[in-house]
Amino acid sequence: MLYILGATAKHAAFERTTSAMAQSTRSRPRLSPLNGKPILLGFDGADMSSDAGLTLLREIERKAGLAQRLADCLCDLRDPAKVQHRLCDIIRFRIMMIGAGYEDGNDANALRHDPSFRIALERGPETGAALCSQPTISRMENLPDARALIHMGREMVRFYCQSFARAPGRIVLDIDDTFDAVHGHQQLRLFNAFYDEFGFQPIVVFDGEGRLVGTLLRPARRPKGAESAAPRTEPPLDLRQGNVSIRTLADHSSECLQALSSAEELEY
Repeated sequence: MLYILGATAKHAAFERTTSAMAQSTRSRPRLSPLNGKPILLGFDGADMSSDAGLTLLREIERKAGLAQRLADCLCDLRDPAKVQHRLCDIIRFRIMMIGAGYEDGNDANALRHDPSFRIALERGPETGAALCSQPTISRMENLPDARALIHMGREMVRFYCQSFARAPGRIVLDIDDTFDAVHGHQQLRLFNAFYDEFGFQPIVVFDGEGRLVGTLLRPARRPKGAESAAPRTEPPLDLRQGNVSIRTLADHSSECLQALSSAEELEY
């Protein structure tokens, strides 16, 4: 058994490598053994990634098809003959970035060359064109209008409903707002005195098992009851046809509870 250490560099570092540093050598440093086992130090490894878990997320996304479902809610106005990155691929890349902990779209400029992300988007790890860049992601994120956002929200609810093998007897929906700090000049950002930061305060809906049902992006102020009310928590057709009882929890605002109390087929 050998202990093998690999010395690698990211794509950006390779671009800065000088010709002298790029020269290979057959000699290897002599390292002291550990527990009777030799230690080999090699410099001939290919590009490597610290996000290998994306290969598992790729399998989940392939089965669920969430990126394609959201892309179908958008109208792509680009010339098909000049499109290099399909909307579903851009959305899938963004999903993978967030899943791996890269919330900032600027990270795409480096991650577009990462082998794990390339595999997650059905690309070869070392060959072929790179994934989309940050400006492409920004254009996609600014593409939906109000109607498209509503369709995407409904598709997320439909996606949640179809996750059940059979309709449950009861679903508990927990509606609450949370603070999301921002570090730029994004639209809808406001200063929140309680958190002493600029940010958003989206409304999020989870079920009793902690699964996400839907979200509503909004400025960083306390939501009024009308914002949290029934149109966004109305039981979808999939559940109404299954005679599912829906219980709603919204303990952060009495106004929210008052608004929800007027919604038919909901108890709170």
